[in-house]
Amino acid sequence: MQAAFHVGHRGVLPSFFVTMTIKGVVIIVNMTINVAAITVDLVLLTIRQSALHVLLIRRGIEPFGGQWALPGGFVHDDEDLGAAAARELREETGVDPSAGHLEQLATYGTPGRDPRGRVVTVAYLAMVPDLPSPVAGSDAAGAEWRPVDRAAGLAFDHDRILADGLERARAKLEYTPLATAFCPPEFTVADLRDVYETVWRTTLDPRNFHRKVTSADGFIEPTGHSVTRDRGRPAQLFRRGPATLLHPPLLRP
Repeated sequence: MQAAFHVGHRGVLPSFFVTMTIKGVVIIVNMTINVAAITVDLVLLTIRQSALHVLLIRRGIEPFGGQWALPGGFVHDDEDLGAAAARELREETGVDPSAGHLEQLATYGTPGRDPRGRVVTVAYLAMVPDLPSPVAGSDAAGAEWRPVDRAAGLAFDHDRILADGLERARAKLEYTPLATAFCPPEFTVADLRDVYETVWRTTLDPRNFHRKVTSADGFIEPTGHSVTRDRGRPAQLFRRGPATLLHPPLLRP
């Protein structure tokens, strides 16, 4: 038995029909497929006033209107995921993620995570130096930097996404030089230690930390400049080196 198949589009997804010809008999079969909408959400972290902060927006539309959430939104048909993440961030907060580091975090697709229907979100993690206060735009009614320990009760499953982003950031500081993404282009070893202590929520021995970061191949390199703060001794300035992985790694206490 041979069959000739023709797939036609009828109306808007997800309605389709399939035409099969079997021994001269035409059979038309109605088919329905499940189509999930795709969104992007961003965990954008920075250090302000010696505390780790996350960028949040207050939703101006339903669902969860008036509730705080991670910035994000739907992906356009002709848009790359990373481009969608950057666009949503600019539209909702006025923040440009190119100032720091942006990477894909994870995909979240638990049924029921979005009351509008089947929605799968691709979450991104960004680490940036201290930036100006955000300006709400698009469908966001507000935007602010908030300490991560006061960021619970977010819309959708954003509490889970934030927790995953925080753990990813803490882990990556162990074996990559991404701590420098929180720093300005030139920084002191003490500035870098402040990043580790803030993200890891611990206290590190200054001399031991200095020895470890300066002995890790390609982690940081001197700029030839120094800075004097609070009438103290001049401190050498560094910039990020070429390394992509730390050897040896800096392990959390």
